[in-house]
Amino acid sequence: MRVSRVSRTMRAMPIVDELPPPDTSTLSFDMSRADWLELFADLADGHASAFEQLYDAAAQRLYSLALWLTGSQEDAADVVAETMVRVAEQRHRLRAVWDPRAWLLTVSRRLSLDVLRRRSRRPLEPIEAAELVAAPDDDPARTVDARRVSALLATLPSHHREVVYLRHYADCTFADIGRVVGVPTFTAASRYRLAIRRLRRLLEDAP
Repeated sequence: MRVSRVSRTMRAMPIVDELPPPDTSTLSFDMSRADWLELFADLADGHASAFEQLYDAAAQRLYSLALWLTGSQEDAADVVAETMVRVAEQRHRLRAVWDPRAWLLTVSRRLSLDVLRRRSRRPLEPIEAAELVAAPDDDPARTVDARRVSALLATLPSHHREVVYLRHYADCTFADIGRVVGVPTFTAASRYRLAIRRLRRLLEDAP
């Protein structure tokens, strides 16, 4: 299976989401930077409706990133909640945020890494048990394939798993990924290519 085929496989499988469904009739995570800046300005002004819009726009993507990193639905939901708390606590600084979407992903990622650092203190379900992707809605027969891909993704190092998520499901450019994870753009692109190549080998070797 070539790298391009692995990429198509990833795009065909939606991320798993266990949060309350957002109101998708309002804003979305993929809205323009101008819309994000306007939303952050409303948040900075303390508009209650802006926090509801933020949840609707970002919660699913932040949850999925946290799930891909921690492997725990409970911890992923906690990360989303704590991210929203951080937004409220830092609302007076939000006007200075240049890229709100990358800022939210960065906060969620850091909180997820905090979870991983605390992992030895209590037992958690292994990342291998997490369903990271699901079968497409129009092809439920691919449930087995989705479970297989989830299991293979779980074998990747977390720094490879996160770039695959950010690239395919958060629609980040390599420059965006670099800002989120704190590495140069070239390093982000290199990690992604290595991750996809490793997935390709795993898919080829899997029974």
